[in-house]
Amino acid sequence: MSANGPQYDVRKQLRNPLKRARGLGSAQSGVGHWWTQRVTAAALVFLGIWFVVTVLGALHADYATARAMIAKPWNALLLVAFVLAMCWHAVLGLQVVIEDYVHTRWLEVSLLVLVKFIAVLGTLATLMAVLRVALGA
Repeated sequence: MSANGPQYDVRKQLRNPLKRARGLGSAQSGVGHWWTQRVTAAALVFLGIWFVVTVLGALHADYATARAMIAKPWNALLLVAFVLAMCWHAVLGLQVVIEDYVHTRWLEVSLLVLVKFIAVLGTLATLMAVLRVALGA
């Protein structure tokens, strides 16, 4: 029995031997990552349907009509939500792939930074374009 009581001994015995050897454990962020990916996927189902319907509606429209469709407040808001959810979902999915299959540490970190940089750049460019159209600049 240890000085901390019998409960401490039981917890120590239930650890995985590899965890005891390495001193590593859960990063405590896997469930949050998993839920975020599922929520963005569910949002993308509905936003994707809206996006396809909107694009099909503007398929044979002229430039002014298509721009007027995007300028409507609900369409602008849903387009921004679609791009945000799509980029966030893509970053989460690519992060998992990179962490699982890239085994060189410097390359893994470089790819993760590159993916996040491209996602932020694409999101900001889209936000600027939508706001420019929606606000009539």
